[in-house]
Amino acid sequence: MSVSSSTLPASRLSRIAQARQLALHDAAPLPGGLVEPWIVRSWQRCLAQGQRPGERVAFESVSAQAMRQTSEANHTLVQAARPILKQLGHTLADTRYFAVLTNHDGVVVDVDGPIDRNDQRATAITRVGVDLSERSVGTTAIGAALRELQPVWLHRGEHFYNDTSVYSCAGTPLFGPDGRCIGMLDLTGIEAPERPELSHLALHSAYAIENALVLQRPHQLLLRLNWSGRPLGEDADGLLTLDADGRVTAANRTARQLLPQLGLAGHDDLHSRDLFALPFEMLFDAARHGNSAIEVPLWSGLRLQVQASLNARGMPPVPRMSMHMASAATMRPLKEVESDLIRKAVEEARGNVAQAARALGISRATVYRKLGNGNGKRG
Repeated sequence: MSVSSSTLPASRLSRIAQARQLALHDAAPLPGGLVEPWIVRSWQRCLAQGQRPGERVAFESVSAQAMRQTSEANHTLVQAARPILKQLGHTLADTRYFAVLTNHDGVVVDVDGPIDRNDQRATAITRVGVDLSERSVGTTAIGAALRELQPVWLHRGEHFYNDTSVYSCAGTPLFGPDGRCIGMLDLTGIEAPERPELSHLALHSAYAIENALVLQRPHQLLLRLNWSGRPLGEDADGLLTLDADGRVTAANRTARQLLPQLGLAGHDDLHSRDLFALPFEMLFDAARHGNSAIEVPLWSGLRLQVQASLNARGMPPVPRMSMHMASAATMRPLKEVESDLIRKAVEEARGNVAQAARALGISRATVYRKLGNGNGKRG
């Protein structure tokens, strides 16, 4: 059975019903425009696992031992998310939607908002410890966000099971300070009007949770990052934290987008000099001399505006640059600053270009190109 795009039903629920019939019962290919491709992929995984749409969903909790381990492992996440969940509860008060926080396995670790405890459909999914993963309850925003690692919106019959077709959900994954997915935030309504704008609310609430997790990490310097001309001070800023020696201790997802060297996950032994084409002491000096944003050159030749602030708690002495050095470095052309930093790295490596290149996170060819073939010895 095939359907042309010109014969697609007009209403949203009719399109979902047609997609379910084709994908779950007729095993027929779907025309574009019925549901998102990732929903079909999730349905297919559920079918492959032996799940069937008409089966009852148990909404089972994990074992007591697993719940104790989950609580311990996610204490920091819950602590960081609690104020944001409370604010979400206030924002959602009149919408019949509520907030659910899960760990990276889809197990509920906290909830907030207008939850009708007399409605079994609400209590079933808002018990701390209930497993809402795809393998347990089929296609949901929770399972989809954790699988796709991107924000999703799921309405009524787009859920796999008939039992879950009463829900409408906005879900977004949560990423920890090391870039790994640590859980997800879900905003769910029961037989409520479709509110796709809640995807925006969920995403920005996720930013706030992730930023709180970054700030909980031990650090000496906080850098707020954005492109020149963009305002700083919002939850969507890039956040990067450094220790007193200039090493990276944490970064949020925006910082990883602005600075690809941070990678999708992990930043072990990454130093600020791997990211910025200026001495890290200048960033500490900028924090000491006020809260104004400064322009910082990147190794790519691009520039970011950066607002630096010191973490006063337990702050040890950190290296300083003289005002003359800072001013000179700021005013000099980027190519000169780059060359000086590369030359210094080669000197510190006692002429070993390969070692200097590794320390800078660049290739040996780049070192030779920037300094000329007469600098240092090959290694």
